[in-house]
Amino acid sequence: MSTVVGSEDTTAEAVDPGRVRGITDWRPEDREFWDRTGARTARRNLVFSVLSEHIGFSVWSLWSVLVLFLGPEYHIDPAGKFTLTALPTALGAVLRLPYTFAVAKFGGRNWTVFSALLLLVPTVLAGIVLHPGVPYGTLLAVACVAGVGGGNFASSMANINAFYPQRLKGWALGVNAGGGNLGVPVVQLVGLLVLATAGAAHPRLVPLVYLPLIVLAALGAALRMDNLPALRNDRRALREVAREPHAWVMSLLYIGTFGSFIGFGFAFGQVLQVQFHHQFDTPVKAAYLTFLGPLLGSLVRPVGGRMADRWGGAKVTLGAFVLMAAGAGLVLAASRANSLPLFLTGFLALFVLSGIGNGSTYKMIPAIFQAKAHTSVAGGADPETAWTGSRRRASALIGLAGAIGAFGGVLVNAAFRQSFLTSKNGDAAYLAFLAAYAVCSVVTWAVYLRPSARRLHGI
Repeated sequence: MSTVVGSEDTTAEAVDPGRVRGITDWRPEDREFWDRTGARTARRNLVFSVLSEHIGFSVWSLWSVLVLFLGPEYHIDPAGKFTLTALPTALGAVLRLPYTFAVAKFGGRNWTVFSALLLLVPTVLAGIVLHPGVPYGTLLAVACVAGVGGGNFASSMANINAFYPQRLKGWALGVNAGGGNLGVPVVQLVGLLVLATAGAAHPRLVPLVYLPLIVLAALGAALRMDNLPALRNDRRALREVAREPHAWVMSLLYIGTFGSFIGFGFAFGQVLQVQFHHQFDTPVKAAYLTFLGPLLGSLVRPVGGRMADRWGGAKVTLGAFVLMAAGAGLVLAASRANSLPLFLTGFLALFVLSGIGNGSTYKMIPAIFQAKAHTSVAGGADPETAWTGSRRRASALIGLAGAIGAFGGVLVNAAFRQSFLTSKNGDAAYLAFLAAYAVCSVVTWAVYLRPSARRLHGI
């Protein structure tokens, strides 16, 4: 049982009675409070947040696996399959903004339960409609609904950001995001397991595997997570951030890093089947490799954050983009030479580098607002107001950049679709990726590293 913080008894967080668990006193920056009860409570919420977000990513990525099952009897060409993976990416990107602020309106625990249960809709629908002869329009509609899984990341990050003190946010959010991103390779491993055992004729088994996991995630959130009423103070921060030029710069960089990761994760299996059809003439052969890139990209994301801690987020991000441009060039050369080893090397490098860059850009967001708060305090502003505003704006930008950045996945799939539709290969897409990474490199250097009197320090 919880007691009220500040009483003479052994303290824990103050929780409202009843099923809707609400913490009325939360002071993570207070070291005594944190050591006594805060750390335990935050860790409990983090565990169940990661579980829900992980399954959300798996559902969001569901159709990157299901398209591997759609053989000739479904009468869908490669361009049509890229559309099936682009639609959930787009809806997930759109939902990230309302999901970010749903936590403030409904509470982190309440929204996690609801958003987890909502994942039942795309999984049940996919299990119902997947059979030869189903109209393509029906598949498009059901695939689009899977985008609800993409919103879970934004609400989960906004919620966990409020639970942890500033000194631990990087670690906590890195664990939360990395655990969620692992949902992409895990659903691809589930697809591989189904292909290797039941065969390509049973795609319905993939979404049905997730039905009990979704229920367990929602039940765990209902029983073990809490609401933080203090989050309600963050709802106006988006308007403030939208007027901040750095918000749009970081959104662009997030397109280049996270957008690449999620876009490649959705498209990689299809690209292998189309680009190297003779080597990957069956879905199971492609599935043996599709999970590897997203797995590596997810695992190295905290590494990017650690590197940013040591050398600075902007430097690590610039290095990642320069190397990503080189990786795209290698993929382009491999495609033209029809070299599978070089192609795989270049693509895996893109996954790894996008994960590192994603971790470093994420580190840059709070650093930007901390630098601006330092400047305000030096100019005479109230320190408490400045630091509170810094936290609010950083949380809002996480949601905004996450939403806009996810559209990068749509652009990746659209580029592949158009390239294969017009030239039967991905060369035009690889060239576009190279150019995009070059632009992101120049922007990173010009805004955050170029010597200038207006440059923000510590980014």
